[in-house]
Amino acid sequence: MNIKEQIKYSPRESWQFFNQISGSYDLLNHVLSFGMDSFWRKALCRHVPQRQVTLLDLATGTGDVLLTLLEQCPQIKKAHGIDLAENMLAIAQKKTQTRELMIPVEFKIADAQELPFIDQSMDVVTMAFGIRNVENPILVLKEIYRVLKPKGKAMILEFSLPSNFLLKALDVVYLRSVVPLLGGLVSGNFAAYRYLNKTIEKFPYGERFCRMLEQVGLKQSQAIPLFGGVASIYLAEKV
Repeated sequence: MNIKEQIKYSPRESWQFFNQISGSYDLLNHVLSFGMDSFWRKALCRHVPQRQVTLLDLATGTGDVLLTLLEQCPQIKKAHGIDLAENMLAIAQKKTQTRELMIPVEFKIADAQELPFIDQSMDVVTMAFGIRNVENPILVLKEIYRVLKPKGKAMILEFSLPSNFLLKALDVVYLRSVVPLLGGLVSGNFAAYRYLNKTIEKFPYGERFCRMLEQVGLKQSQAIPLFGGVASIYLAEKV
């Protein structure tokens, strides 16, 4: 049995397998989402406030979300991206160097549960497909609240499960069979993709996650389902 097959992942060390699958991460995101990952990133852009903003992207990974935001939202005047997986960040930095960006972008190796930024320093904090992989989601949300300025906005894109019974059943079958098999074959890490699909099913999506946002002090929370509910955008503000 391949050594990667024997690894038992938990949220505490999930960043380690993101390092291991970094080379195939973008390809698998596109294939496993049937190309919808690009649509979801652009959907997130529509919610960036229409004023000059400083943006922080948590669990920025290979940088696709952050770069899409920068390309689609000229009101972003400064941007930061953080992640614990240095191999993912290295890819993000290479992508940034090949594009003619007009604003400064800073990448840091950092934990979303302990952000290296001062209080009230960000206008927008985004996080895409990362909140379900952290050890303590509430701690991350508290950190988001801390670094947001008054009237700042939290924008979180995450997988969810459809409310329609048939779609939900099909989605669960897909997550439990196709995702770990195809993800494992392409990346060579079957355990990583079995772990990822389990985090999607266990994540408190929809109204439960909105209550978590409100719990840390964020207001006007809402969940916007995408593609029948297989993913959702969560919005909330610091008043």
